[in-house]
Parts: sequence; C-alpha cells; structure tokens
Amino acid sequence: MRLDSITSRLPLDAVASRVPAKVGDAIWAANVLREAGVIAPMRPDKMVRVAEKFVRWGTSPALGSVTSAIEYPDRVAIEDELGTLTFSETHLRSNALARALIDSGVGEGDGVAIMCRNHRYFFEATMACSKIGAVALYLNTAFAAPQLKEVMERESTRALVYDDEFADLLDAEDQDLRRFVGWSEGKTDDPTVDDAIGGFSDGELDPPSENGRYVILTSGTTGTPKGAQRGSPDGITPLAAFLSKIPRRAGETVHIAAPLFHSWGFSHFVLGLPLGARMVLRRKFDPEDALRTVAEGNADTLVVVPVMMQRILGLDEETRSKYDVSNLKVTAASGSALPGELATKWMDAFGDNLYNLYGSTEVAWATIATPEDMRAAPGTAGRIPRGTVVKIVDEDGKEVSQGETGRIFVGNEMSFEGYTGGGDKERLEGLLSSGDVGHFDDGDLLFIDGRDDEMIVSGGENVFPREVEDLLAGHEAVDDAAALGVDDEEFGQRLRAFVVLASGADASEDDLKGHVKSNLANYKVPREIVFLEELPRNATGKVLKRELAELDPAKDE
Repeated sequence: MRLDSITSRLPLDAVASRVPAKVGDAIWAANVLREAGVIAPMRPDKMVRVAEKFVRWGTSPALGSVTSAIEYPDRVAIEDELGTLTFSETHLRSNALARALIDSGVGEGDGVAIMCRNHRYFFEATMACSKIGAVALYLNTAFAAPQLKEVMERESTRALVYDDEFADLLDAEDQDLRRFVGWSEGKTDDPTVDDAIGGFSDGELDPPSENGRYVILTSGTTGTPKGAQRGSPDGITPLAAFLSKIPRRAGETVHIAAPLFHSWGFSHFVLGLPLGARMVLRRKFDPEDALRTVAEGNADTLVVVPVMMQRILGLDEETRSKYDVSNLKVTAASGSALPGELATKWMDAFGDNLYNLYGSTEVAWATIATPEDMRAAPGTAGRIPRGTVVKIVDEDGKEVSQGETGRIFVGNEMSFEGYTGGGDKERLEGLLSSGDVGHFDDGDLLFIDGRDDEMIVSGGENVFPREVEDLLAGHEAVDDAAALGVDDEEFGQRLRAFVVLASGADASEDDLKGHVKSNLANYKVPREIVFLEELPRNATGKVLKRELAELDPAKDE
C-alpha cells in the first residue's frame, strides 16, 4: 500500500495534528492548481484586486463571480438556449438581482428557493444569494405539488426563483413568498429575473458578515427529500483533490448535462468559476442533443449521471456517428451507481475519458475512479483522493481487514453540516456514514456492494441486490435492471429483480435466472424477474425502489 493511501485513511484528528503535512498539502495543492491553470501569471494590478476580493469575500461562490469578472471579464461564462453571457455580464446581473432580493426583504441567513432547470437564471440566482449571505435552497424540478409544498414549508423560504413551467405547482395563497420567474414562457404574472435585474443598480456590493450557505436536497428515493446544508471549504485542498483525479482545465468548454440542482451538476458549476470555463447548459436532456452540443461546441468535458450515458449509448450507430466528439477529454459521471459494463461500453465507444465519482449529498466525495481504474477493474468506485478519509467497519465500528465487506464511513472538508429539518447522518470518530457497504481490494480500489439498508438475509445468507443488478445489467439482452428484497415465508426474504430488455432483444425469465446462477451462488438468484418497459427513476437517474416495491408482479405479467 502506498504512503499517500495510508495517510488518506487515517482518522481526521490524526490528520489534523500533522502540521508539517498541512504545509505539504498546501504546496501540493498549489502545484495541482498551477497545472490545471487555476493559478496562472496575472498582471500585478489584477493580482492586487483579486487578492483584495479574496480577503473580503472568502471562499464562496460570490468570490468566483467577483474575481472571474476581474480576471477574464470578456470570456463567455454561460451559453444556453438564450445565447451567451460573459463573466462580467453575469457578475453585474447577479449584483442587480441581489439588490432586488434585498428589496424584497431577503437578508443574511434567509432562505431563497431556486426551482430552475439548467440555464443562466440558476447561475445568477445562486450568485445573488451568495453575495447577500442568503441560504440558497435547490428544489428538484421533478417535484410534485405535495413534495414542493412540504419542502418549502419545512425550509421557511422568504423568496422563490422558479421557471414558470412549474407555476401550477405553487400555492397561490402564499402571499408572503416573493416570487421571481427565471425561464419565462409567459405563464404567470410574477416579475421575471430580467425585470428585477433591470430595476436595480449593478454596482459592487459589500460582502455579508457571514458567507451564505446552500441546501441541496437528498435524492428522496426512500422517502421525503431531506435538506443537506453546507458552506464553503476553508482552503484550496478540496479543489486540488478534485482536479488531481478529474483533469478539468482552465478555459475549457464544459457541457453540464447533469441537473444543476443536484450536488453533482452543482459542483461542476461552482468549479467552472475558478477555471473560467465556458459552461454550456441545456434546459432538458436529450441524448442526441447532448452529442450535438458536445460536437458543435468542441467541448472538453461532459458532466452526466449514468442514466444519461445509458441513453446516449442507446442511440443507433448511425445517429452517434453523425457527431464528432473526439475533442472530449473528460466524461465526469456520478449521482447513481455506474455498472462496470456501462463504463466499459462508454469507453469503447468514446475513448478512455470516463471518470466516476462515488459519494453522496452528505459526504461529498469518497473515491474517484479513473479510466485506468475502470479498465483494470470494471465496477470499481476508484481510489481515495488526497484529503479524504475512508474507513470500512463492521457492526461494532471496528475497521475490517482488506477485502472484507463492511459499512463505509467518509470524512473530508466538504462534508455537510447536518439536515436542515434536524437530525444527522450516523457519525463514527468524525466520519459520516455513506449509507453503503463495500470493500477495498488488494490494490486499494473501493467496490460498492450495496446499500446498508438494502441487504437481505435469505436462508441465513447475506445478499446485496447491487451484485445481482450489475450482473443482470451486463447481460447482452438487458438494457436496465434493479433488484430488491421481498418477504418470503420459507427463507425470510428473497430477491425480486426488475428488468428492461434492450431494443429488439429477447430473453426469458429462465434465461436470466440461469445467467445469475452460472455466475453467483444459488441463494443470490432472484426468485422472480419482472419485465418492465422502463425503471422508475428520479431526475438524477436513481432508481425509485419504493415504487418498485409497490408493484404487483401478478398484474405486470
């Protein structure tokens, strides 16, 4: 085991006590950022202005807006269906929007809900909140009215920035909520963000007494989404750790296809500020349009969730071949499980440019897999980046031996601060539970064996659905698969699998059971396999197993 791997798995208090290592971390981080182009030669006058802004604003999204307008004012920051905006334009527009929010009664610490698809108004609302110290709450664009109402009431928001396609979901009687329309198709009478920007000064603002925070909702695959609150990291090590594993570079063009309201899309949006990246956004994902956007924009990076990769690969060869995406250097994937077979198919089709981050809304990241990792060990979640701690423990909280499966606990500077509605993730010696179980192989690669709350005991044997899901998904006739535990009178519990067949493919229940039986132990073979047209997923691609559990297989046959 390498030295850096050993130190990355030390307890947080032990890491924090190594003062010389902290100095080394700072030097290492500066070198990484220099290589990425984040730290670059600058005119002395600009350097002085940027340094002054750093002192005043701290490490917040607002700092990125303020300094990018100084460093590269005329560079395109946002490209969406409405056109382009430079870093200077987005900075000035968000200044004016910040003043409009203040005029609406929003102050430091107040909540501002943002229910927008991927476009400029999401960007500007986020910047405005950061500049006045407000708490930005990112709402899932797939919410139904009851979910939206429950979350809004729980979070006590003062204002809302929303796309007017969601107007019918809003409570018309809530007169205390100040509303602004982002993307407008003329469906409501609420003032637009453009109206607000046009009515206020875009001059420089004074920093708030405390940096604003942001709340990203959990996926809600098993219940009501929780609000995970976090602030900004204190230093540059997290940024360097990310860039040391996923080689995004300054001045690049990135198509962020993943939803911005989700932590994965949001992190790349925030990362685009210090990189001075041209961020290409589209309101809705379409697989062919994503390829077209990458090709026409000569994009260097594509940010996706795995189901988007699956849909792109589902295009016929004639369609895919119309678009030259040879410039694509990074496909950054996260947000849900990435089966090894899907990773291999992507790299075979588009080159070895795939990077997969394993983490969660609460723990941020735990490991990152490079193309080399996934070629060597398909299905791996990758290695621990510098500055992150990962421990795998048994039920008693004791660290397990290499190769043994246990519960995963993670710690780094990006971990969340707790749920806004109260409560917390389970903690162990300063580390947070990721909610998963997994193991490290002999090469220090992490593998996820499943959710710790999804394990079933069938006939006295522990079974994790993830292993069966990945195996079924790798079958040539299968396009998508999921599995879960159901009650069984004889064995206590058993697996039920749900399968979506590939277009034009044919496979029977016995065929697929035989495939599992030939690769895994008998007790892991699903007792029944239900064929569906598609699996229910949320906006970030995670399978909604609560909906699968409610299906009556007898009615679907």
